[in-house]
Amino acid sequence: MVKLAILARLEAKPGKEQEVADFIAGALPLAMEEEGTINWFALQMGPSTFGIFDTFETSEARAAHLGGQIAKALMEHAPDLLSADPVIEMVDLLAVK
Repeated sequence: MVKLAILARLEAKPGKEQEVADFIAGALPLAMEEEGTINWFALQMGPSTFGIFDTFETSEARAAHLGGQIAKALMEHAPDLLSADPVIEMVDLLAVK
């Protein structure tokens, strides 16, 4: 049962909005390779505000994702693309359909 998630909020530097959108959308193939990542969403919440939301069945799967290729790539590119450090929130899901 899916019961855990991560919500990452990203704020693009001025002029880097399309690069951030392309970067997170381009991470889909990496997410597809993660067996423990049940759902993975790349989001745009405003003109320069983006997010990634992923769901997991176990804390081990969530930890593996946090140490995986997407997180590594994000942290590597963050200084060039983002105006602030990503805000990463660990989420407990109360209900899922």
